[in-house]
Amino acid sequence: MRGLLLRLGICLSVFGLCLYSYLDTQNELTQLKIRLPEVEKEIKIIREENRRLAYEIDLFENPAHLIELAHHPEFSHLKHPLLREILTVPEAFAINEVQ
Repeated sequence: MRGLLLRLGICLSVFGLCLYSYLDTQNELTQLKIRLPEVEKEIKIIREENRRLAYEIDLFENPAHLIELAHHPEFSHLKHPLLREILTVPEAFAINEVQ
């Protein structure tokens, strides 16, 4: 009788531990599901900010804007290079160097 009660107690303890583990996992999953809309909203905001910054970069790098900046006094020391100052490398040579 004592052995039977011991085995029954061990079985119930293991069952209780497994049930607790399962419920704990379900609770974690539920918490993640609750946070999911909030995280999706954050991702949407970050993507919109990235698009806005990419648009600003495109506006800044626009050749017309860069030429306008070149006319400002703080950039007067910059000059366009002369044709003889530009070094060109044949495309075949450049491709062979990369490989």
